[in-house]
Amino acid sequence: MNRLDITFLHLQQQGRKALIPYLTAGYPDACITPALMHVMVEAGADVIELGVPFSDPSADGPTIQAASENALRQGIGLPQVLDQVRRFRESDTDTPVVLMGYANPIERYDLLRQPGAFAADAAAAGVDGVLVVDYPPEVSGDFAAQLRCHGIDLIFLLAPTSTERRIRQVAERAGGYVYCVSVKGVTGTTALDIAQVRDTLARIRQHVRIPVGVGFGIRDAGTAREIAQVADAIVIGSWLIESLAGKPGAEALGAASDLIRDVRRQLDRDVPEQDQAFKPEYSKS
Repeated sequence: MNRLDITFLHLQQQGRKALIPYLTAGYPDACITPALMHVMVEAGADVIELGVPFSDPSADGPTIQAASENALRQGIGLPQVLDQVRRFRESDTDTPVVLMGYANPIERYDLLRQPGAFAADAAAAGVDGVLVVDYPPEVSGDFAAQLRCHGIDLIFLLAPTSTERRIRQVAERAGGYVYCVSVKGVTGTTALDIAQVRDTLARIRQHVRIPVGVGFGIRDAGTAREIAQVADAIVIGSWLIESLAGKPGAEALGAASDLIRDVRRQLDRDVPEQDQAFKPEYSKS
């Protein structure tokens, strides 16, 4: 079992839901990312989604677009992101890390090195899953095989507009968890429809047997708790990025910790205290 499998298994045994914050690597400054990852784990995050900065993030709204542009100006690309994961792993060998981004940086990484270099280097750095927004299941076969060879899960997006055929395709190929987009739109939207999320999850679970997380449009702890009643995981992105804007190092760390701690408290309101304190440990053996 890998880190993602272990984490979701233990959460299920405890009757808890996964909290997955999304960070744009290198934001709000180039060096802060490993420290942000650590404070969020301490505050109650179960999995970290680390966004790879890209110049044309088509699925992202203005907040994450601006964060990517800021990180790119500071020289943060895929090699630097992998280095940030390595630094995080120096003192955290248990928390799953998922890279989220687009095909172009990955393809360029392999082009400048050799085919399959990204998968090998990501595994060596300590990456557990990869979500590539513009790699739909029908074109991801070779990439998925490369990741599988190194024990990395390929994670897919599904949306309210996904057809039954697409859901079945994702069910056949996905690992770790499936990311359910809660809205018809980009990240950061405020038009979240709880009833629609419930209906979408019901359709997905007719075919998908691994955990399903929900993201896009979750902007307060109360909404996170409400979504968690029907989802296996909650993904917090634009709301978290906005909380970091314009803050120097210590203030950014404090803001991230406070936000994640508040959401964790809401998600665990009905969970016995002894279960909340338990943290699974990962072992390659």
